[in-house]
Parts: sequence; C-alpha cells; structure tokens
Amino acid sequence: MAGRAEPPEGTPGGAPGAGDEEYQSTVFDESFVKAARLQEYSAQQRLEDHTTAVRTRAPEPAPVGARAVPKQGIVLALIILAAFAAAIYLGANNPYGAPPALRADRPAAVTVALLPEDAVPAADPEGLYAGTPAEGYGAGAGGVALPDPRATDHFTREQVLTALTLAKEFVVTGAMTPDVLTGATTVPVRELLGTEQQRQFDSALNAQEPRSGAVTDWLVRFDATEARLVDQQVRVDGGFTFTEIADDVLQVDGRHVFVYALRPAGAPDGDVSLYTVQRELRLQFGEKELRERTVVLRQADTLAGPMDCAADTSSALRPLFAGERAEPPATAGTDPHDLDGEGAVLCGTFAVSDPPGPPPGP
Repeated sequence: MAGRAEPPEGTPGGAPGAGDEEYQSTVFDESFVKAARLQEYSAQQRLEDHTTAVRTRAPEPAPVGARAVPKQGIVLALIILAAFAAAIYLGANNPYGAPPALRADRPAAVTVALLPEDAVPAADPEGLYAGTPAEGYGAGAGGVALPDPRATDHFTREQVLTALTLAKEFVVTGAMTPDVLTGATTVPVRELLGTEQQRQFDSALNAQEPRSGAVTDWLVRFDATEARLVDQQVRVDGGFTFTEIADDVLQVDGRHVFVYALRPAGAPDGDVSLYTVQRELRLQFGEKELRERTVVLRQADTLAGPMDCAADTSSALRPLFAGERAEPPATAGTDPHDLDGEGAVLCGTFAVSDPPGPPPGP
C-alpha cells in the first residue's frame, strides 16, 4: 500500500516549498487586496466567444469629504462663460452705440444795457406796478406758464413735458429765486447744468481764465452791496416754444420779461424803482439730458434797464435807482485793434410804451 508519500507529479504548486522560489517573498497584505480591482468571468461569458469574459467591478465610492464635479455642472459653467463673453463682445462692438451726448460749448450770450432818457422814476409805494405794463404780469414761479406738450417724431409726450419742466425750472431758478438774485447762492442753477457746463459756469463765476464769459450769461444777479430786492415775488410775462431740430435733439426756446422792485442797499427807506430784464434763452435736450434732468444752455440774450451803458455787467447787473441818470459818456471807448478786448459795448435807450388803458368811449 502506498503510504504518506509525495504524489508522483511532485509536491503541488500551492504547497509550501513548491513552485518557483522567487515568489516566496511576495506578501499580499489586507490593504493591497482591498485596493485591487477584481474581475471575474461569469458563467455566460465563459460560454460565449469573442466577448470579454469579465464582469467589470463597480468603482469604489469616493472617500468622505471629497466631491466630484459632475459633467453637467462643467458644461453649464462653460455655457454661462461663453454667453458672458459674447455679451461683452457684442456690447463693445455695438454698431449703433450709445446715443451721442450734446456738445456743451459755452453759450452764446449778449447783454444790452438800456439807459433811461431822463431820471429814473420812483414807483408808487402803495402799488409798485400800478400803471406799468407789469401790472398784469404773473407773480413768482406760478406766473411762468408752459405750453401743452405733444409728441414729436422722435420724442414722446412725456419727454417733451420733461424738457419743458426743466426749462421752466432753469428760468425760475436763474431769474426769479431771491437767493440767486442777491448772490447768496448759485447752487440751484449749477445743479441743472451738465458736467462740462458746470465747469464753464464755475470758471465764469470765479473768473479763472480770460474770456471765460460773464456770470450774467447764466443767470440774473444783483450786487447785494448795491441793490436790495423789495418784492420777493418777481413779476413775469412770456412763454416757451419747442421743436425737434434733429432726431436726437429737442430744443426749447423761452422768452420772458422780468420786472424787479429794487431800492439802494444803503437806503432802507429809499424810493423803490422798477428794473426790467428781458431774457431769451435757447435750451437743448438729448436722451442723456432728459434722463439726468439737466439742460444744455445754447444761447442767452439779455436786455436790461434802466442801466448805464458803461456799467460792468460781467458779475452782476448794475441798475440805476429812482432819481438817477446815466452818467456821460454813456458808453466806454472801444479799441478795434484790441483782439483781447470784450468787444463793443451794446447799448440802447429804455423806452416803455404806454400801458394799455380803458377802451376809448363812443
């Protein structure tokens, strides 16, 4: 009988000491086995040809705390980034572009002094405006009327109304507000101007550069050391017109007469006289001005009197008071060879037509 002898083929390869000795030092610990991706043949796969006879093992779950970015999130992020880049590109290459801003050059302006033919008359203290054309004028801001707004070819009715409202505000603040008239402030007028015209206004106000223009191109102002405003409610007459001068420019023209009751600043009980100013303003508006509620002053023409033609009106108007006359010579000399001069002094004669009286009898 055969005893406990080794099989004829020799010691099995799986038994200790069997097989190649070079693999005897290899040790498969527990961590190595767990990390291995095991695949095994299925019974069906073993029976089929030309088929990968393995079953893919599902991947191990991600460790706790680790997050994998899904493919859908990456795609969405790329789409958003592409849309953002396209928006920037189209905005920078818009063939139409933003509406062009109006040029804000210094306004064309002229002031004509009207000297009295005789001594300036005193007003009736019981009725300052009685017997004068100003008797029927409106008083204060309520006396400034607006026309009915209507749409134009390229501006809506609401935009036209906004332009007219801003024009009225500019007229009221610049010619009827007591603090502006007496030189106490210029802020209400300045705030209605755009950035460039604010710079020009400041330059004229502070005389920062030669030929910077007169403050009275922008507003009506008296020197508080010379004149005192008696009636805070300035009398006013006149109106506005508007027209579309371009596809993107709306123009408002205003022509008004203002009558001020004044007396000398150093004579609190002195006689009161009336001082008349006619101003014709040309204001323009684009979409930017309407949106920002600012105006562009294009032109300001002023007739003012009674006033001496030789008076310097660059910083303030210089009225003649009750009993005063224009000092000769009425105008200052003008040198036509002086290219840096202010030009000829414009002067006229103050001549008020007779106010309308009662209709003649039969």
